[in-house]
Amino acid sequence: MHTIYHDFIIKASCEEIFTAVSQPHELINWWPKKCSGEPKIDAAYNFYFSDEYDWYGLVSEIEVNDRFVIKMTVADEDWTGTSFGFNLKEVNNGTLVSFHHAGWSNNAHFRRSSYCWALLLNGLKNYIEKAVIIPFEKRN
Repeated sequence: MHTIYHDFIIKASCEEIFTAVSQPHELINWWPKKCSGEPKIDAAYNFYFSDEYDWYGLVSEIEVNDRFVIKMTVADEDWTGTSFGFNLKEVNNGTLVSFHHAGWSNNAHFRRSSYCWALLLNGLKNYIEKAVIIPFEKRN
């Protein structure tokens, strides 16, 4: 199995970033069209992108302001059973965000998703640092 990794710095606190990656009302500003869930262990999250892409996952790891991981339970074949998450570490100029998405087969969807995550995570950075919200229809 393969893992996507992206490490980058956001000029914000761990608390601000944790909120943006774990709270549904914040997630919709940079990733899914609609979202529901609660940041607590074993809580279900719904990531709604369209009727065809109405996905679910469970919180598998959480440490407030430090770590947040979701295991996908209902998604397309390549995503189901994978886990994605964020580790946060305060550094001099903000927070180091270490993102991972584990459990992939090495196929075209894995490589495309790595690229898409990079774009989306840049959207997260711009959302937090500059209050930029890209309309859902224009997100990759």
